[in-house]
Amino acid sequence: MHKKVVIIPTYNEKENIENIVRAVFALEGDYHILVIEDGSPDGTADIVRRLQTEFPERLHMIERKGKLGLGTAYLTGFKWSLEQGYDYIFEMDADFSHNPADLPRLYSACADEGADLAIGSRYCNGISVINWPIGRVIMSYYASVYVRTVLGMKVFDTTAGFKCYSRRVLETIDLDKVQMKGYGFQIEMKYTAYKLGFKVQEVPVIFVDRTAGTSKMSSSIFGEAFWGVMKLRLRNIRPRKK
Repeated sequence: MHKKVVIIPTYNEKENIENIVRAVFALEGDYHILVIEDGSPDGTADIVRRLQTEFPERLHMIERKGKLGLGTAYLTGFKWSLEQGYDYIFEMDADFSHNPADLPRLYSACADEGADLAIGSRYCNGISVINWPIGRVIMSYYASVYVRTVLGMKVFDTTAGFKCYSRRVLETIDLDKVQMKGYGFQIEMKYTAYKLGFKVQEVPVIFVDRTAGTSKMSSSIFGEAFWGVMKLRLRNIRPRKK
């Protein structure tokens, strides 16, 4: 059986973390979880530590000293996951905007259908977003249109953060050269995989905005993504040197 790990970055997710951990572990397929905890003052790490006594082999945590950015959280998780020998590495939010029940569909796209990177896509089958203000839906949708146009990448949801990577994608990408740290990180990782010739497949999902806790979205995150896409277009992307 393939070794699978779901990376979940957290900052002030005490309302969600226990429920999301239990939802993932209730799935068939022996999924493991790695929480990247960025010094939440609300006690998120304490909840994870308590759960680790219940799931000692499956629940892991890396604690960092404060908010260091979404991109660096995932890069830390990727490197750890490769060192631990996982075959498939997932990205997922803690707040249930990504439905844990969709994890097997992303896994199947890679393990059964030959994708190297599977994306839980809000936009490949119309617009599948619930509870977002219309302004945010429009901004997110047209951000993906902009990215697709500038980069020439045939992906409808370029900013999606619900993904499954096969191990060889993360082994091939030079993780130390990844530059964007916010939501631009999601664009950069997809584009890098695409340019390196990996098969990228979108899996339609329904995205539901969080009902507990607070969003970490900001205008500076969008600014980084906007200008970063221009720079990405000009970058010469090469695989990591072995």
